[in-house]
Amino acid sequence: MTKPRVLISDALSPAAVQIFKDRGIDVTFDANLGKDKDKLAAVIKDYDGLAIRSATKATAKLLEAAPNLKVIGRAGIGVDNVDIPAATARGIIVMNTPFGNSITTAEHAIALMFALARQIPAADASTHAGKWEKNRFMGVELEAKTLGVIGAGNIGSIVIRKAIGVGMKVIAFDPYLSPERALSMGVEKVDLDALLARADFITLHVPMTEQTKNILSREALTKTKKGVRIVNCARGGLVDEEALADLIKAKHVAGAAFDVFSVEPAETNPLFGLENVICTPHLGASTSEAQENVALQVAEQMSDYLLTGGVTNAVNFPSISAEEAPKLKPFVALGEKLGSFLGQLTEAPVKSIRIQYEGAVGALNVRPITAAAITGVLRPFLPEINMVNAPSVAKEKGIQVDEVKRSAEGDHESRIFIEVVAEDMPRHAAGTVYQDGKPRIVEIRGIQMDAEFAPHMLYVRNSDKPGFIGGFGMLLGEAGVNIATFNLGREKAGGDAICFVAVDEKVSDDLLAKIDALPQVKRARRLAF
Repeated sequence: MTKPRVLISDALSPAAVQIFKDRGIDVTFDANLGKDKDKLAAVIKDYDGLAIRSATKATAKLLEAAPNLKVIGRAGIGVDNVDIPAATARGIIVMNTPFGNSITTAEHAIALMFALARQIPAADASTHAGKWEKNRFMGVELEAKTLGVIGAGNIGSIVIRKAIGVGMKVIAFDPYLSPERALSMGVEKVDLDALLARADFITLHVPMTEQTKNILSREALTKTKKGVRIVNCARGGLVDEEALADLIKAKHVAGAAFDVFSVEPAETNPLFGLENVICTPHLGASTSEAQENVALQVAEQMSDYLLTGGVTNAVNFPSISAEEAPKLKPFVALGEKLGSFLGQLTEAPVKSIRIQYEGAVGALNVRPITAAAITGVLRPFLPEINMVNAPSVAKEKGIQVDEVKRSAEGDHESRIFIEVVAEDMPRHAAGTVYQDGKPRIVEIRGIQMDAEFAPHMLYVRNSDKPGFIGGFGMLLGEAGVNIATFNLGREKAGGDAICFVAVDEKVSDDLLAKIDALPQVKRARRLAF
């Protein structure tokens, strides 16, 4: 078996490189490659994985040159340098490492808060210049001041804990923060307007999304308490920097400390040069501990995915632990093949897909199975669809996807039932996985059978009348088509029947037309899996 290949195009810890090697992955390390987009584009085609920091820009153009790329691992939390929609469309998993630099970033926010409160950078520069301006730098205490935290997630919660430790009263705005969690953290949950009106210090810890972009807009900033100080170690673009500069000049905002900017590298910015404004060059994750942590984490995550199918901290796909990946793999294959079967029979536009998980399979992480089923159903119409982009494609197309879990009924410990409702009619089938790990179809249109999937198959719906099998077999024999497996099922004697046959080669259009013309045949379709 060929070893997976990973390219590291930014500076990464040697220990991370060793993890790839120890896990049996062929790794190429060139810390400067990410800065040369043309050279990177020339070599990326040979790799299954790309490990990056912030210098490499994984653009849509670069991804077009990477037909074998399966995973991009970002050693850090921000994935602004990766074209997520383009990666998703190509079926490339994009991972980050959201927890490796949490403490470091939170500590930087707290450090900037102290520096801002006591004007430490300006006082330092003045003293180095030989001045002794003791009366110029009058600071404020953090004790008993109200800190407003926007975003109480992983990093925000650490900031809250540390701020409470220095005696601050903390209020938080976070729509996803439950009252119980707020109580356990010792923080008061408030709406954004209340936070703006009450906070002496404001710190931001949210990702950049359509909802959070310019969350501190000019309008929001004018609602803040006079004398407020604002810290941003999260993402550039969360604050209207020009509006903030105006309010600092007007003495409404007492000061600001920014580690991130709307344009980076930030060579110019409205905040630069203003009194009591502290600026650092995106140092939130810049400690030796954090750099080592995220590097090791991304190496482990990428190795898990390439070797076992485990997905951790992906921004565009459900997580799958390395332990559950082997259990999921045969059911993912079943979901894709079962969906593909129904998709190949469907000619009208699809309106909805319902996936019913029965028995033990329902206790698994079914989201990847659902993604596989959607992929199978829609691929006949959308050849570029894949497991990564399938859920979003279905949503864009207005296709309703439902997951249902039920206890086991019948003879199968685990069974997956899929119903595809198209504009003409619904179609449904069920399948299972036996001890051998091979997916099987066990029900079609309510008719019981037990058939394995094969690369080339024929689906024939016919009347259960004498002469069909003989006529059908004769046509295949005359055409020189060998039957691999032959499975029959019927509704009742003399009623509808289904023939599901694996053949050794693709059936020609001419042979398919002859089968369809048999008197007992209601429908004949050529299938590929």
